[in-house]
Amino acid sequence: MKKQKISWWLGSILVLFVLILNLSWGSVQIPFKEVVRILLGQEGTKASWEYIVLHYRLPKAIVAMLVGIALSLSGLLMQTLFRNPMAESYVLGISAGAGLGVALVLMGGAVLPAFITPYLTSSYALLLTSVLGSTLLLLLVLGVSHRVKNSVTVLIVGLMFGSFANAIISILTYFSEAEQLKKYTVWMSGSLGNLTKEMLWLFLIVVGIGVLLSVFLIRRLDALLLGEAYATSLGINVKQTRNLIIITTSLLAGGATAFVGPIAFIGLAVPHMARLLWKTNTHRTLIGACIWMGSIVLLLCDMLTQIQPHAILPINAITAIFGAPIVIALLFKYRVF
Repeated sequence: MKKQKISWWLGSILVLFVLILNLSWGSVQIPFKEVVRILLGQEGTKASWEYIVLHYRLPKAIVAMLVGIALSLSGLLMQTLFRNPMAESYVLGISAGAGLGVALVLMGGAVLPAFITPYLTSSYALLLTSVLGSTLLLLLVLGVSHRVKNSVTVLIVGLMFGSFANAIISILTYFSEAEQLKKYTVWMSGSLGNLTKEMLWLFLIVVGIGVLLSVFLIRRLDALLLGEAYATSLGINVKQTRNLIIITTSLLAGGATAFVGPIAFIGLAVPHMARLLWKTNTHRTLIGACIWMGSIVLLLCDMLTQIQPHAILPINAITAIFGAPIVIALLFKYRVF
């Protein structure tokens, strides 16, 4: 218990340090001490520094932390549910469903009335269609999960639904114009800095609900590690638990995809990093570890997108560079070939 308390404090301090480092990093370098002064409510040496930190970098950093938490927890839940080290939230087709919703709006203009198109391409419309797309895929997967007993079957069905959604996206891409393709490519690249204050609060609520559901499932998740038969012997309703995990995963990963676009590898890599560093499979510890590690990793990836002075690299490219070597290492470690 004492070690757990120490790790909580160390994790929190490390997250705070990386957050302040993130706020000081960018095309305009702001001294570390100045960032601390501004966060404590004191007046900054320069008014421009205060504006940059509070109105641009802080909201963006909060979004990065929320995305890291959401994707890391959803990946942890999927790996436990399927007892597969290569599982992550997107295997259920959640990102593909969200991408299909956005693709229908951005690249399906040929079948929509001209006067509707300007309204559909707004940020809120893209958010709504993304949520609807991921929710539709979720409902289909939940419908299948009610009819089957094996979680692996649900995994395969999720992959098939995702492939079907990607096939429709490919058809829309083939018939789209260059401008439509560019807009969709920008969305697919992911962006942490396009959320309004209202959208940020909504995202915070979504992730908060997902974290609370994850904490509620701790005992059931620990039981599932030893197999569905063992969990049933403990009096756990496996089918209900499976549905709750899928709903929680969809809320976290679907919400993150809807708000910032698809961001790869975080849900797969971070849970394994947490297990290696904390050397445990207990979900009481892993959930907290994923919250810390997810926040830190996304904050660092966000900093790496700003390596060039006057250009911001796509966040999805940076997370892929970070996550791909970890996935390759996992393939050799678990011999998934």
